[in-house]
Amino acid sequence: MTTSTSARTSTSIGNRGETVNPASPAIDTASVTALLERGRTLATPVLRAAVNRLAPPMDTVAAYHFGWIDAEGNPSTGDSGKAVRPALALLSAEAAGAAPEVGIPGAVAVELVHNFSLLHDDLMDGDEQRRHRDTVWKVHGPAQAILVGDALFALANEILLELGTVDAGRATRRLTLATRKLIDGQAQDISYEHRERVTVEECLEMEGNKTGALLACAVSIGAVLGGVDDRTADTLEKYGYHLGLAFQAVDDLLGIWGDPEATGKQTWSDLRQRKKSLPVVAALAAGGPASERLARILAADAKKSETEIADFTEEEFASRAALIEEAGGREWTSQEARRQHATAIAALDEIEMPEKVRAQLVALADFVVVRER
Repeated sequence: MTTSTSARTSTSIGNRGETVNPASPAIDTASVTALLERGRTLATPVLRAAVNRLAPPMDTVAAYHFGWIDAEGNPSTGDSGKAVRPALALLSAEAAGAAPEVGIPGAVAVELVHNFSLLHDDLMDGDEQRRHRDTVWKVHGPAQAILVGDALFALANEILLELGTVDAGRATRRLTLATRKLIDGQAQDISYEHRERVTVEECLEMEGNKTGALLACAVSIGAVLGGVDDRTADTLEKYGYHLGLAFQAVDDLLGIWGDPEATGKQTWSDLRQRKKSLPVVAALAAGGPASERLARILAADAKKSETEIADFTEEEFASRAALIEEAGGREWTSQEARRQHATAIAALDEIEMPEKVRAQLVALADFVVVRER
């Protein structure tokens, strides 16, 4: 692995539970919170109406997944996610000079696809916790997780196509392409779990598909519904794609060192699943004693059953995380988050948009890379 000058001279970030803090951006927390809340407030009624179209029991299963009801069907105020994608879709419409409401169908469609992927990914990955609650497959069974995920994907296209406009057709094409790339990324992710070595380039390609593609769509779909040309939409997607890579790099750090109280997942979550995430891949590619020792341990782990891995102690996972950090995987991933963040911000300079909207897109990008969950 080739490490950039900035990566070589940076200092390692701290222990489990600390944030990435790329380039220490000064976050206007109140502004970002307001943007996220606006996206949630405007999109949620339309999202609920879409979910209500589903046949029982899929409607209640989906409502549980979104945090609107608990496992017994009682009203709940559970965590329904960060709402980054809806916020981006509304800003996307404003970047095109349209009202934020123009982006609502796009915001809802992207959120439906995102949650379709979460329902399926949780089942495939064996994740038992999401947003501090049991996952759908754990509560309602694998069949419901599959069916509801499929239904959310169908609803996403329905929401857009029923607008009946040329621009809605353009938006649907972008969403379906992003969805196919997302599925490609999940397939790559699963296949990498069974490989002894994965290159950094392969990992970035997978994460670009799995996370970057849908964020890219989110930040262009509102503008497309507002009638922008393809060049402008493509440039907005460039911002979203690199923001997605930064987002996933932070996710990879949190997947190993994140505080379970903040992430809602188990300690050492990605290590338990034997994921070839960026910190792991970068550490294995770095060379040196720690890297070589890590490679031997992970090769032995690959031959163990899921039951044997599940029986590992906290200390065994902690020792693997320490080797990843010693080999430089944690620091390299932190630096990659910074680089992708900078690339995303630079893309905004390629097109004209209201300065207020540009500043808000920058603020959301800053938020993505200093989050704790």
